[in-house]
Amino acid sequence: MAEVKKIPLREEVPEEYTWNTADLFPTDEAWETELEAVRAEGKKISAYAGHLGESGGKLLAFLEANDALNVRLSALANYAMRKSDQDTRDPKYQAVHGKFSAVRSELNRLSAFVTPELMDIPDGKMEQFYAEVPGLELYRRHFDVLRARREHILSDAEEKLLAAAGEATGVPSDAFGKLTNADLTFPEAEDGRGRKVPLSNGAFVPCEMSEDRVLRKNAYEAYYGVYGSVKNTAAALLAGEMKRRRFVATARKYPSALTAAVSGNRVPEAVYHTLIETVNANLDKFHRYIALRKKLLGVEELHMYDIYVPMIPGAEKEISFQEAKDTVYAALEPMGEDYRAIIKEGFENRWIDVYENVGKRSGAYSAGALCHPYVLLNHKDNLDSMFTLAHEMGHAAHSYLSNKHQPQVYRNYPIFVAEVASTCNEALLMEYLLGRTTDKKERAVLINHFLEQFKGTLYRQTMFAEFELLMGELDAAGEALTADRLCREYKALNAKYYGPDIVTDDYIALEWARIPHFFMNYYVYQYATGYSAAIALSRKILKEGPAAVKDYVTFLSGGRSKDPIDLLKGAGVDMSTAGPIQSALDLFGELLDEMEGLMA
Repeated sequence: MAEVKKIPLREEVPEEYTWNTADLFPTDEAWETELEAVRAEGKKISAYAGHLGESGGKLLAFLEANDALNVRLSALANYAMRKSDQDTRDPKYQAVHGKFSAVRSELNRLSAFVTPELMDIPDGKMEQFYAEVPGLELYRRHFDVLRARREHILSDAEEKLLAAAGEATGVPSDAFGKLTNADLTFPEAEDGRGRKVPLSNGAFVPCEMSEDRVLRKNAYEAYYGVYGSVKNTAAALLAGEMKRRRFVATARKYPSALTAAVSGNRVPEAVYHTLIETVNANLDKFHRYIALRKKLLGVEELHMYDIYVPMIPGAEKEISFQEAKDTVYAALEPMGEDYRAIIKEGFENRWIDVYENVGKRSGAYSAGALCHPYVLLNHKDNLDSMFTLAHEMGHAAHSYLSNKHQPQVYRNYPIFVAEVASTCNEALLMEYLLGRTTDKKERAVLINHFLEQFKGTLYRQTMFAEFELLMGELDAAGEALTADRLCREYKALNAKYYGPDIVTDDYIALEWARIPHFFMNYYVYQYATGYSAAIALSRKILKEGPAAVKDYVTFLSGGRSKDPIDLLKGAGVDMSTAGPIQSALDLFGELLDEMEGLMA
């Protein structure tokens, strides 16, 4: 690492590199005032209890009032979460987040009557309502989707009980976030020149990307040493999450937690298993990649702390945030000026919280607020961070278009398609960079990065999905998810995926303890399916031009107006088959062939 940089406090970060939460609420006091107003308005919802089936007019009045309330709740939630995430140590905004959670739980309890009452309206009566009140047609798909789940909807009293339990059953996830982002502190890691390098959740991967192997090893062992010191707590929290899922699935009469999760997104459960089966059938390609990495790094033993460093020595160069923005904007030219205008607005109007600060939530995300999306980064002025910027702005554009073109009831697009827009941006950025170099070393650097994307998104996330599936199965079988059992199973999965050319040590067995996505209810598989779809779509855009862009933007604007498989079919990709996954893995093999040729 060229320079050891101190992680700043929040107040030391220049305003231009922070997101503008004033676009949500100008002050904390304005937020507090709105919270109380929404709480009071939400209590009025209970007046509709017992009356939703009386008339189409009464039903429409409730739906419009509920939509308006949800718009206001969204703004409150975004403010509370953005403020909390920018410094998770700040007790003021932890309290703000807690206040919002309490109000949301209260309103959930008050509105628990809604779904059972809607289920009780006979089909013939619903058709009569549609005929009498044309405004209800907007909600037909919403009702059809909801009423298709009749067997999983409980009685009014049971729904209220389940809603009331929500705050308690959310504790494992909340506690994990506090533990990893606020409470854990990490020792400094010493580099090969004896310098002390600050270590944190945000700084760990940059340390692992360093060409200084001494730093990589020391950071790796120090980092996982800390997680090892809390492994029993982490295991208890993860076990609590698995029990929460099983409790909700059982209460709603689903055969498993996985079935409940994918059914909620209207995705066939077979898609999850097809992903794991297809990737497992192509592990030979990943093992080839690992063998090539070992060869190019020139090490007798390849360790897990050698996984992030570029395979090409001296390849990493500094890319400023401004340069990253300019490059991403240029790379998205095939998407047309309307799409790029969204990206430009985000760059110029403080949608983005750019750099790491002490206590800031780790990683990166985009949150689709109605005023405009908010993007959290922990930018490190390197190639990886430039791709992260492209990724998160893809999410932001998706949210922007869905919010713009869909009514409130259909704005939140299905989670299954969430990773498509982000990864398509990354693929377009990669094609842009590869198309502008004939230098063999530079091309090898870029292909290396492309291979790393496949490694991290298609292979690694599928491994996570397989681990998550195993945890759910063990929990359902009544087996205890102890720290030792989790470490043993995770280590075995790493050995299977990474193959014989890497040392699978006891430190990597602890990696499960730091993965926040394991608290997101079978989310991670969608990174891999989304990546596969995005590879197909990016090539379609580059090959077919404006016609493909039009179909793609229609997909981005679709929100929840169709099932996710149908949304993607409209853009030209069928994720109900293994085809897109296998095609992406075939591309990985072709890139590997080219990399081996370049480095021969």
